[in-house]
Amino acid sequence: MDQMSAMSYGFNSFDSLSMTSTGRSRCVNAENPTGGKGQAAMTASHLGPSRKGTPCLNTVQSGESVTLMDVDGPGIIRHIWMTVTDKTSPTGPNVLRNLILEFYWDGEQTPSVECPIGDFFCCGHAQACQVNSLPVMVNPNRGFNCFFAMPFEHAKIVLRNDHNEDVPAFFYQIDYTELDSLPAEAMRFHAQWRRQKVTSLAQDYVILDGVRGRGTYLGTYLALTALESRWWGEGEVKIYMDGDDEYPTWCSTGTEDYFGGAWSFAGFNEQGSMHEQTYSGPFMGFPFRSQRLLGRESDYWDQSAPVMRGLYRWHMADPIYFQKDIRVEIQQIGTDEMGLFERSDDLASVAYWYQLEPHQSFPPLADRYGRQPR
Repeated sequence: MDQMSAMSYGFNSFDSLSMTSTGRSRCVNAENPTGGKGQAAMTASHLGPSRKGTPCLNTVQSGESVTLMDVDGPGIIRHIWMTVTDKTSPTGPNVLRNLILEFYWDGEQTPSVECPIGDFFCCGHAQACQVNSLPVMVNPNRGFNCFFAMPFEHAKIVLRNDHNEDVPAFFYQIDYTELDSLPAEAMRFHAQWRRQKVTSLAQDYVILDGVRGRGTYLGTYLALTALESRWWGEGEVKIYMDGDDEYPTWCSTGTEDYFGGAWSFAGFNEQGSMHEQTYSGPFMGFPFRSQRLLGRESDYWDQSAPVMRGLYRWHMADPIYFQKDIRVEIQQIGTDEMGLFERSDDLASVAYWYQLEPHQSFPPLADRYGRQPR
């Protein structure tokens, strides 16, 4: 290969697939819970041996924690797929907020990921929607996919059922690569869920705080429920890093601006009435907007609800690096006939980032009532 060809080869990110590798491909699921080589699809069904004998966890009992993955590395998780019902009965509608994912790296005692399963996959409000981004995809029906790379020396992933009822038929698959070694600078993946059911006027909502050390901020998912009318999205996202105190180093110019939109996401029908337009792209999206609690009809109330929105932004092409610490906040500012005003809404969020371990312990996760959508 001449020098020019050698320089061109590898320029495309997919070129590496044509190169040999010492990595070993493995997967963990109910058919191969240990990820062992030559140990998948061993159980039998009525169709016979090795014929879809254990495709899922039949039941995850209320209050139970189930270990989905517990393997030694070194390695990198490449892909996670999961699916589960969003409702167990008329009295158990909030499955996607009540199943909690916990990821533990390298024998740590406190999780690096602690998040309701729906919100982790950009489906807040305990309602699923389609998402078509690079690291997170949600396909019909509730096919939850994550493609964030997650290096580990040891990986333990736990599903905790904090739902008020048993949850049937939990399907999952975790695809990973066994490696001979990891670079010393390989950081660990983290994700943290927060919620403030009523934000305080003129006090910014905290998406992430308490992170110490070197890392990369990967992105934000925001589940916002409007508690006031008029336009809700004038608040700026502010990122304080490496000793910033009163003022941040990085900020957006508005909420819809941060999520890649503009001018209130406005579209207009033939009568000239404004409506917000949803979208889902590789790095930015507004895939969910609803004023209905689907599947929650009753003789005592209808499906009407405050306006709920779900938005995501991935800093993959524009990573936010920090060397010592990071704090991420968003203002709650709207606009009405008189101009800008301070708002109070219901905000929940997921922050995603890499950092070198150890990490600081997360704030306590809200209880079932504190996670319940409006």
